[in-house]
Amino acid sequence: MTQMAFPGDAPPFGHAMLKYFAFDPDYVNLNHGSYGSLPLPVLEACNKLTLRVESNPDLFVRVEQTALITKCRTQIAEFVGAKVNEIVLVRNTSHGINTIMRSFEWNSGDVIVVCSTTYDAMRGLARFLHDTPTGPDLSQFVVQWPTSHAAIADGYRAHLRAIPRHPGQKIVAIIDSITSVPGALMPWQTLVQICKDEGVYSVIDGAHSIGQEPDINLGKADPDFWVSNCHKWLFAKRGCAVMFVAERNQGIVKSSFPTSKLYISPADRKFPGEGFIEQYNWNGTIDFVPPLSITAALEFRAWLGGEKAITAYCHGMALRGGAYLANLFGTRVMDQTGEFTCNMVNVQIPLPQGVQPSPSIDALFNQKMLAPTNRKTKVSAGIFYHNGAWWARCSAQIWNDLSDFELLGSVLKEVCAEVAHETLR
Repeated sequence: MTQMAFPGDAPPFGHAMLKYFAFDPDYVNLNHGSYGSLPLPVLEACNKLTLRVESNPDLFVRVEQTALITKCRTQIAEFVGAKVNEIVLVRNTSHGINTIMRSFEWNSGDVIVVCSTTYDAMRGLARFLHDTPTGPDLSQFVVQWPTSHAAIADGYRAHLRAIPRHPGQKIVAIIDSITSVPGALMPWQTLVQICKDEGVYSVIDGAHSIGQEPDINLGKADPDFWVSNCHKWLFAKRGCAVMFVAERNQGIVKSSFPTSKLYISPADRKFPGEGFIEQYNWNGTIDFVPPLSITAALEFRAWLGGEKAITAYCHGMALRGGAYLANLFGTRVMDQTGEFTCNMVNVQIPLPQGVQPSPSIDALFNQKMLAPTNRKTKVSAGIFYHNGAWWARCSAQIWNDLSDFELLGSVLKEVCAEVAHETLR
C-alpha cells in the first residue's frame, strides 16, 4: 500500500473532522465502538489497493502480498510493543480467540474462567467447548459496578484460588482488556500477573483496545495470548485484527483457522512454533485489503497528530459528554472515579426498572433510534442493562463534540418514555 498524501495540516477535532468520514448527514454516530468507522483517506487507499490486486491477481497473491503483510505485522508489532514473530493478522477478535481456544487439547477437569462481563460470543465459545466430549468445566467471576480495579484484582485472585486443582489440569482465563458492555477499562495487566502467579493461561480479549487504550506494551504485560480488532478504534477497514501469541505458546496454536497448506505436523517440527507465521500469511484466498489497510490507518492517525492527541480528545469528550447526560437525566455515570473510562462512557438512562432486558427491547431501541418514523435525525449508542438499571454506552471519537451528546440526550429522553409506555402498559 503506497504512502498516502494529505492536504496540509489536519483540522481541529470535532465536527470539522466529519468531512473525512462517509456518514449520512442525518446520522450522529456515538456507537463507533461496535463496528468501527472507516476514514475516507483510508478508504481511498483501500480502493487503490483493490484496483492493484484486480489488475493482476496472480502477481499480487503469489508474489507481492507476503511482503506487504510482513510490513503490516512489523508496524503493528511496534505499535503494541511485541516481537514481530509473535504477531499475525486474522479476520476479527472472535476469529482469533476461537483459533486460540480451540487449539488447546481439552481434558475432563480442565477449566475455562470467564467473567459475567465477557463478550457474549466468547461466553458462547466457552460453553461450546464445555459441551464437547471431555470438555472443560466453566467458572464465572462476577463483576458488577460500582467497583474498583483493586477490588476486581483481589476478587479475581480469590476466585482462581478457589478452583479445585489436580495434577495435569489446565486452567485458561478469558479476560477483557476493555469490556464491551459496559464499556470499561479492566486492570488486565494486573489480572495477567495474577494468572501467572496462579498457573493459569491468560487469553486477553482486546477487541476494543488497539487505538483506544494508550500505551499498550505486550512485552511488558506479557499475556499468553492477546487479540484486538484493528477496524474498531484504529481506523482500519473491517474486518481485520491482530493476534499475539507469545513465543512460549506457539506450540499450542498448532494450526491456523482454516488450516493452511503450510501446516507442519508437531512430530515434524524442529521447534514448537515452526511454521506459525507462515500459516497465517497464507491460509486461503481472502480479500487482502482489510489487513493491509492497517498501514494507511496508521498514516492517517499520524497525520491527525498521533496517539496522544487522539486519545486526549476522545477521552476528554467521553468525560464531558457523560457528565452532561447524567446531569440532563438526573442519573449518574457508571464510573465515578474515572479509572474505568477510556473513550467510552456509560450513563444511566431514564428507563424504569420494570422494563426487563429482552431481544424485543433491543429491537425497539434500534428501531426508534436508527430508523425513526417521527424525526429525520438518526443517532446511535449502545443500550444495555446492568445491575438493575439501564445504561447508554457512548463512544467518543474525533468527529464528536458536545452537541452530539446533547442531541442523544433529547432523543433518549423521548425514546425511553416511548419504550416504557409500550412495554409497561
